Amino acid sequence: MEITGPMLDRFDEILTPEALDFVAALQREFGARRLELLEARQSRQAELSNGGILDFLPETKEIREADWQVAPPAPGLEDRRVEITGPVDKKMTINALNSGAKVWLADFEDANSPLWENCVAGHLNLRDALDRTIDFETGGKAYALRPDDELATVVVRPRGWHLDEKHATVDGQPVSGSLFDFALYFFHCAQRQIDKGKGPYFYLPKIESHLEARLWNDVFTRAQALLGIPHGTIRATVLIETYPAAFEMEEILYELRDHSAGLNAGRWDYLFSVIKKFRTRGREFLLPERNAVTMTAPFMRAYTELLVRTCHKRGAHAIGGMAAFIPSRRDPEVNAVALEKVRADKTRESGDGFDGSWVAHPDLVPICREVFDGVLGSRPNQLDRLREDVSVTAADLLAVSETPGEITETGLRSNVDVALRYLAAWMGGLGAVAIHNLMEDAATAEISRSQIWQWIHNDIVLADTGEQVTKELVERIIAEELAQIAAEPGYDEALFDQATALFKEVALDDDFAEFLTLPAYARMP
Repeated sequence: MEITGPMLDRFDEILTPEALDFVAALQREFGARRLELLEARQSRQAELSNGGILDFLPETKEIREADWQVAPPAPGLEDRRVEITGPVDKKMTINALNSGAKVWLADFEDANSPLWENCVAGHLNLRDALDRTIDFETGGKAYALRPDDELATVVVRPRGWHLDEKHATVDGQPVSGSLFDFALYFFHCAQRQIDKGKGPYFYLPKIESHLEARLWNDVFTRAQALLGIPHGTIRATVLIETYPAAFEMEEILYELRDHSAGLNAGRWDYLFSVIKKFRTRGREFLLPERNAVTMTAPFMRAYTELLVRTCHKRGAHAIGGMAAFIPSRRDPEVNAVALEKVRADKTRESGDGFDGSWVAHPDLVPICREVFDGVLGSRPNQLDRLREDVSVTAADLLAVSETPGEITETGLRSNVDVALRYLAAWMGGLGAVAIHNLMEDAATAEISRSQIWQWIHNDIVLADTGEQVTKELVERIIAEELAQIAAEPGYDEALFDQATALFKEVALDDDFAEFLTLPAYARMP
């Protein structure tokens, strides 16, 4: 195994020979299967682009009809009524653990810009947090863990199967980013968590099939055996954030049943996946602009209700979606309107049977907790709400065309503006970025650029101006939005030049980039 990234301060504490041997062992055993599954994604995409459709799998009907349950909730995961998400930098680590949330999703994926220093330092931060030795100071303000309080349970989200860690190679080939992130955390922190009465827990992103979940399960089984940790100690929650995965929820739970902690409704990536999977299919799968698509749209309602029904049928937690609002210290009116929307969203989720939900900012923890407290009371969850009234068909999940809303120049400009600002921040090392009082991450940038690509290739006419969306129109709007951004304090011309080139590549090229993070990562040092 070879490490080509720089060995910065204390990196030798994480990148030890023993830890790297563990990474290499998993890569050698599972790397080839991972690549085969990525090829299977391409084959499935080709089928959909050529007129195929998604449906529940006939070959796994017996699993859906059989009587089985996942493992019972693990210590520290019985009550998940409020989960906070964020990257693994020092400030977020301390704030998230102190936030009063039940769970912190410690994110190496969409909220993390995968600079080498971010990834390795993130593991240092997690280990130091578990040892209660982490602290941080900036602008004269000191951050430290509260000494006596029960901290949020850490659940780590590694990168998706599609991403490499280019600074680490095994036998000359890049290591899977998923295996790199998983292995380093598991090696250094699994026993630390067990000693605290909890365990090594994970969120699994971007899964597209139960076969990909099976691969994760085999990784877990092997990793536990290699380190002498009892089978089933690992628990994982799968984000149902790709369109194909929505048709394989039960099978995904089944594959991970000894290690399962439930499913999450990853709403933003789900919308991106809807666009991506059917981008060539005309208006049948055309969504209105991003901000017009709410969770009450028929196809989104079907997706979330099926998720709760599936999870509770199998004894697994159902975790709701993200409240991305970032409270403003200067505008109470903006806060009041946004917080009411957050409350309504969490009220809907708790009423539908979700066991908890996500927030992006510590100030939203009390609202989410209050709403779920009102439904749960002293109970840790509502796994007993089986939602047997729910019956969702494949047609319900596919009813994208029934989504109300328009496509306007305002929406187009918003997509351009958000994508440019986010990509500039991402190239500069920030993966979670507050833009216009919303926490944006790679998922929302993906929606922004993929919508524009779809609108161009489907000759969409804007509802408010009557103009057709073309490459030339988008390039003009890019220039106009950049001019406004350039007038703002702190404008970094070099970063926005990189962001603009990347955005044009992933939004305007004839070929559709599978993930914008792939060409973006290639531009990183």
